[in-house]
Amino acid sequence: MPYRIRVEYGITYRMQSSAEIRSQLKAFGKNLKRARMSRKVTLEALAERANLNIRTLQRFEAGESNVLITTVLRLQRVLGCSWDELMSD
Repeated sequence: MPYRIRVEYGITYRMQSSAEIRSQLKAFGKNLKRARMSRKVTLEALAERANLNIRTLQRFEAGESNVLITTVLRLQRVLGCSWDELMSD
């Protein structure tokens, strides 16, 4: 089973495994880097336009850091790409 089940106050939650989460973070990072490079945008330029630290972007692209939905939306807007382009597996 690739996920865990937790029951709390009579509510059942599906919890993703650590491996599944890492895989999704890696996929997001790969997609982010592909979108950035296809638009010929440097890390420095993206960091400035998205108001993010360069090291944070490097961690996102390496799949080493969680990313907030609001940050994904900001990156999507700055790069002019779709949600699916950044979030597909």
